[in-house]
Amino acid sequence: MHLQDKVILITGGTSGIGEACSELFARHGAKVIAMSIQQEAGTALAKRLTDEGHVCLFHYGDTSRESDVAAAVELAVKQFGRLDCVHANAGVLRNQKITDITLDDFYALINVNLLGPVLVAKHAIPVMERQGKGVICFTTSVAAEIGFPAHGVYCASKAAVVALMRSLTTDHSPKGIRFVAVSPGTIDTPMLAASCAGWDTPKDVLYAQVAKKIPVQRMGKPIDVAHVVGFLFTDEAGFVNGSVVHLEGGTLCLPPW
Repeated sequence: MHLQDKVILITGGTSGIGEACSELFARHGAKVIAMSIQQEAGTALAKRLTDEGHVCLFHYGDTSRESDVAAAVELAVKQFGRLDCVHANAGVLRNQKITDITLDDFYALINVNLLGPVLVAKHAIPVMERQGKGVICFTTSVAAEIGFPAHGVYCASKAAVVALMRSLTTDHSPKGIRFVAVSPGTIDTPMLAASCAGWDTPKDVLYAQVAKKIPVQRMGKPIDVAHVVGFLFTDEAGFVNGSVVHLEGGTLCLPPW
């Protein structure tokens, strides 16, 4: 991947998919700003990569707070003079039927999964338009296309991100910015592991059952997503725009029986 010296901001950049992206991009020569609300994990990530000789800054911030997002973009420009790529990756998961959802859970999902990407785009786009170039990648989910049981608002928030990405493409791509999205399926992340809490079946057994249903016979790993996002950020992907790349091992190909 040709990421050498690219300045990349990653929200949710200290865990799961975001952590894998921060590590991969930094090790390929990018200047990474990892933003999250995980202070301890973020500090450790930045130190680990810096000790390896790479460039990684940790920015503590909540993507649902506009001042935090603006500060992250400002940090990138102040430290490195530009902002080449953004991965709007931060997300949260809640699972309950609409009849059981609380307003707190509703706002948590919408504020992080949708408002966060909106704020990232709002503050990154002006910088990229001044540069005449940039790429913003959003993490959506196959949940945007599949009716996951007891995940109505989560599914809706991810579908909204796809619609946002396509609208931004029509508004801002003529000024040099590409917009893309990655749509992971079942990826072995801490967020997925947390969703197994409360089940009678042990997590390892659940994971094995899920893996058998996926055509490639395994669950995805965060690095699987990081490799694709990394490619989308390269100049070689310059004609990929307004597109969603699915990373689900063939799950969407399964018949309904």
